[in-house]
Amino acid sequence: MKILAWLTGILGVVALYLAFIVAPEEAVMGPPQRIFYFHVASAWTAYLGFLVVFVASIAYLRTGARKWDRLAFSSAELGVFFTSMALLSGMTWGRAAWGIWWDWEPRLTSTFILWLVYIGYLFTQMTAEGDEKRARIAAGLGIIGFLDVPIIHMSVRWWRSLHPEVVRPGKMQMEPMMGVALLFAVVTFTLFYVYMLKWRVRTEDLRDRLFHLKEIMRQRGAAASRRG
Repeated sequence: MKILAWLTGILGVVALYLAFIVAPEEAVMGPPQRIFYFHVASAWTAYLGFLVVFVASIAYLRTGARKWDRLAFSSAELGVFFTSMALLSGMTWGRAAWGIWWDWEPRLTSTFILWLVYIGYLFTQMTAEGDEKRARIAAGLGIIGFLDVPIIHMSVRWWRSLHPEVVRPGKMQMEPMMGVALLFAVVTFTLFYVYMLKWRVRTEDLRDRLFHLKEIMRQRGAAASRRG
């Protein structure tokens, strides 16, 4: 964990240096374009987080093992966090590029829907403590919500959109050093996600143990009251 934390911190400094110092300034937008590196990195990491929710939720529904439910919940929290970063950085970038903070264009709208679905997922999970039925409903939400991710990704091709498609499979429409800066930002955010996921899963495991301990104490107290 410590090595991962240090590696994330070092790569984060390098990513900032590349994004703000080394990468060339975009000719049209100028300095605000540098938000792009962290906007794309946060969006990618959100996709990764929700992919883990999708896989872990399926595993939970198949096995009923709490470890999968803990993993899904922890990853969903991080997915919502990175989606929030993507939305906020996108709004800031949009203000500079389009002159408005928000436009209901396809990618922004579908991303906002994704954020709302997983907010609902988190709320359902937080009220499901000890309730297997509610946890299974949350798992279903976690699976269904991920179906929005490919829609977000393809939205700029399927519909008319203000959102630029700068990064395409097998082709990056940018200067080479911009690509390097983006790569470092993506790797940094991914490592940060992995580090935080490990920490959150451990926290959820301890919370589960505490919950079961309280249940045991409650049952013993009830049994003692009946004997008395």
